Amino acid sequence: MTFYVGSEVGKLRQVLVHIPELALKRLTPSNKDDLLFDDVLWVERALEEHEEWREALAAHGVQVHVLGDLIEETVAAPEARKHILDGSVDERWFGPLAADAIRNALETLDAAALARFLTGGITKREIMELGCDPKSIAFHTLRDDDFVLSPLPNHMFTRDTSCWVYDGVSVNAMRKKARRRETLNYEAVYRWHPMFAPGYGSPGAGGFHVWYHGTRTAPATVEGGDVLVLGGGAVLVGMSERTQPQAVEMLATSLFAAGSASRIVALDMPKARAFMHLDTVMTNVDVGVFIQYAGLGMLPSYTIEPGDNEKELKVTDHAPEDMHTAIAQAMGLDSIKVLTPTQDVRSAEREQWDDGCNVLALEPGVVMAYERNTTTNEHLRRHGIEVVTIRGSELGRGRGGPRCMSCPLERDAA
Repeated sequence: MTFYVGSEVGKLRQVLVHIPELALKRLTPSNKDDLLFDDVLWVERALEEHEEWREALAAHGVQVHVLGDLIEETVAAPEARKHILDGSVDERWFGPLAADAIRNALETLDAAALARFLTGGITKREIMELGCDPKSIAFHTLRDDDFVLSPLPNHMFTRDTSCWVYDGVSVNAMRKKARRRETLNYEAVYRWHPMFAPGYGSPGAGGFHVWYHGTRTAPATVEGGDVLVLGGGAVLVGMSERTQPQAVEMLATSLFAAGSASRIVALDMPKARAFMHLDTVMTNVDVGVFIQYAGLGMLPSYTIEPGDNEKELKVTDHAPEDMHTAIAQAMGLDSIKVLTPTQDVRSAEREQWDDGCNVLALEPGVVMAYERNTTTNEHLRRHGIEVVTIRGSELGRGRGGPRCMSCPLERDAA
């Protein structure tokens, strides 16, 4: 099976998604802030919307892989199970008296149960039901319904924790504590799942590079919502509140060393939750055509190119007014077309908050979007972009749209 992402808008062929049922059921008004959500979701409706979205992807010829299934199949391998538990259960968090006991209890679970708890979290009560009751101060000060392992509802946003850039994958270290364990699951899946293991770190026929090595690269963080594969060796990266400049340089060095990319444009974004990732405010909808939130404005940017040797990078600064020109030049174009819906400030802010710009291209000029963002969708249609709409009244409350919720594994060059 081939994994390669050659652009943002070429024909989408394979995608990775996640169905976060248990994690969403464990999201409450008291823990939502810690888990990076602004509200609790109506879980049954959110799952209905997610299923409809997956069906719409399949109807457009996209093969849909489900992360939970891959994790279950992965942890059947002892090496993968050990990797995840080594990173998840440590005496620094549980204390020396509890860590081994909790680890041993989780080891007794079958693959399905372990995968469910690794993504949905596990409480003290559930650990005790496994026969684990260590004589530990750290353990006994927990209430029965406190989490021993926190749920990972943000696994729903598969775009962020790994992203495919040309002939390789970046397994990303995450900025926020609530998402850091996600990386362990992806590291295990890409290294040990039968679908990926034969090609892991072995570029060539059927194989792939690993551009960024997850937990090994922390605290330098990069997240896939900030990474746009423009095609032709060009990459656009947002330096947001989640993606750091040093991580961009590390990613660039890795890509350049393999010859898989030749130009990276890095945008210096506002460091705010409303602009948490580049794809919440700007995405590629057709060859040389972008949708951009008016409130983003023009940003300082940097073009990064290979230096004289593998340890050097050539960096060119651009003034804010040259942002679109820098992107066009990286793509080998005279200019790019940037679509910005005309609406009052408050309406624009509402649609951006509801992921109006966070569209997923299915092929050149065809995108998938939430139906609720009517002004943005109509603006795209007026400019020749076909918009396939999906429901998102509940999914959208997680602050992620169709692009956020999908990790392309295979996409054609445009």
